[in-house]
Amino acid sequence: MKLFISADIEGVTGVTSWSETTLGKSDATPFIKQMEKEVSAVIESAYEKGFTEVVIKDAHDTGRNLDINLFPEHVNVIRGWSGHPLSMIEGIDNSFDAIAFIGYHSAASKGTSPLSHTLHVSKLNSIIINGELASEFLIFYYAGLYLGIPTVFVSGDKGLCEEVNRVNDNIITVSTKEGMGKATINENPKKVLNNVKDAFGGLVFSKDRFMGKLPEFFDVEISFKNPSLAYWAGFYPGAEQINDTTIKYNTKNYMDVLTLFSFLVKE
Repeated sequence: MKLFISADIEGVTGVTSWSETTLGKSDATPFIKQMEKEVSAVIESAYEKGFTEVVIKDAHDTGRNLDINLFPEHVNVIRGWSGHPLSMIEGIDNSFDAIAFIGYHSAASKGTSPLSHTLHVSKLNSIIINGELASEFLIFYYAGLYLGIPTVFVSGDKGLCEEVNRVNDNIITVSTKEGMGKATINENPKKVLNNVKDAFGGLVFSKDRFMGKLPEFFDVEISFKNPSLAYWAGFYPGAEQINDTTIKYNTKNYMDVLTLFSFLVKE
């Protein structure tokens, strides 16, 4: 079986400040190591569950955070960004059996993480899909469903895990911390690693069990912090500016949604 892992850092235990997420800053070093450990914990348990091929997308910032020397020979790592609309799960195809999201975080405008954002840290107020505030998890969970691949595991902050459970309560979640204003209440790093191993180790995989239903229509609203960006984005084919900071876009094809994000809200 083949497992695709998308790894972010803002949902890794301990991470509280933006300086702790930036490659090259001394603050970030221990947290990148913890990111690597949380990914490795999934890989270890996944292999025991019969996943003999694993691909990791380093999906944070530069996409060049993970030390590829740390992983077993059956693991490939995608570094950097090709520009493909699949973005945080770029490299995936329908040969994969399952997706795991590691170190994910609450959506932009949510108060459940001091690092809450969606796709772009400074550009957006929010992304709403079919009336629901969209996190990066939701965006790429839908992308997996579009390709016929279910999500089986998510780790990240408590607010994100609660969202995952609302979206599909069959998905296994591990909470790493809880946001409190600009602060975080963190699980012990060793405890998180044990929880990840135990949770994934308890996986009883069935594609039908984990597969959710992709909506048939997508009503998307993107709210920008700068009104001039909303004016500019309103010229995207099919988009319409509906107020000073917001555009809307409607489609039946989810790849159109991902392409919209790729052009209008990428870092």
